[in-house]
Amino acid sequence: MVDLTYDVEGTVLERYQAGAKQKEDSLCCPTSYEGNYLSILPQEILEKDYGCGDPTRYILKSETVLDLGSGAGKNCYIIAQKVGASGQVIGVDFNDDMLKIARHYQSEIADKVGYHNTHFVKGKIQDLTLDLAQVEAWLQNNPITSLEQWKDFELECDRLRSDSPLIADNSIDVVISNCVLNLVRPQDKQQLFKEIYRVLKRGGRAVISDIVCDEDPTPEILNNPDLWSGCIAGAFREDTFLKMFEEAGFYGVEILKRETTPWQTIDGIEFRSMTVRAYKGKDGLCLERKQAIIYKGPWKQVQDDDGHTLCRGERMAVCDKTYNILTNPNSPYANDIIPVPSYEDIPLEKATQFSCKGKAIRHSKETKGQDYRMTVMNDDSACCIPDECC
Repeated sequence: MVDLTYDVEGTVLERYQAGAKQKEDSLCCPTSYEGNYLSILPQEILEKDYGCGDPTRYILKSETVLDLGSGAGKNCYIIAQKVGASGQVIGVDFNDDMLKIARHYQSEIADKVGYHNTHFVKGKIQDLTLDLAQVEAWLQNNPITSLEQWKDFELECDRLRSDSPLIADNSIDVVISNCVLNLVRPQDKQQLFKEIYRVLKRGGRAVISDIVCDEDPTPEILNNPDLWSGCIAGAFREDTFLKMFEEAGFYGVEILKRETTPWQTIDGIEFRSMTVRAYKGKDGLCLERKQAIIYKGPWKQVQDDDGHTLCRGERMAVCDKTYNILTNPNSPYANDIIPVPSYEDIPLEKATQFSCKGKAIRHSKETKGQDYRMTVMNDDSACCIPDECC
């Protein structure tokens, strides 16, 4: 039986407060980072930042990036160098000791890279609307000593969420996290994924490194406070981790890296690091613009996140939204898909609703148009070289 009568959140906070004061090797997996981005970071940040993977390697120039559970700021300061002066990095944590370390070195690191593009805020990653710094400021002037005052406090929190959210809707290009999602209480994890989805722009993505397990943790593991704060008890089962992204509305969910060797094995259950990427933007109207896509293979057929079955080598009928998702050069599908645009452009305002089917093959005349009668004879000299086989 799972008890969890102890304060999971308090246990995690207490252990990471201690980890901010003195390095604790057992809180993290061995992790290597690409490039030389660590060379400018102070030793204190390197020693007191804990993770299990490297989501920073998937960040591009000029992006706005949110780091959930940013700790001492190591990942933020790596990303600051990658996104450049035109990018922005926001770290969110609710551990004052970690935030103090991260903020302490902001000016020093900004001087080294030549620009200031990092910002650290206090909040819970499962509630990215509530600015805890503003909450604390309000409590200083409005201490709670009665239920009536508690009601006022709740109303003020609701007002802050509405009027000045910590992280606005649709404002982030990439959300990353490094071994933090497993520290969130079980009852808050579904909301956590909804928050990640909410703050991302359409077409944005989440890149999350976390600890996963191959079987459900035993009651003994779940009832152990040290294993909660040690990134074990709250680990996601591998398949469940991916499904959490799906259920929140993400598409293109893929495993970027899965460690072969477990970080720890407890009661026969393997715990290892895994990095997952997922995209936002498959919601919206399905409009008919006579487009098609061809799946290259090698599988005979595959199914996307909206239930479309794509047959190898066939012109598959898709709506405009799906066409753009599958053929966008930055999409996870681009290398496997051949776009077949409509010969005649159909304006969105004139497009009719597309009836998405599981498997719909589009005849070439649909794309070209029934009246397409063009004849083009290529100049042989443009194709063949004299005395060579064409």
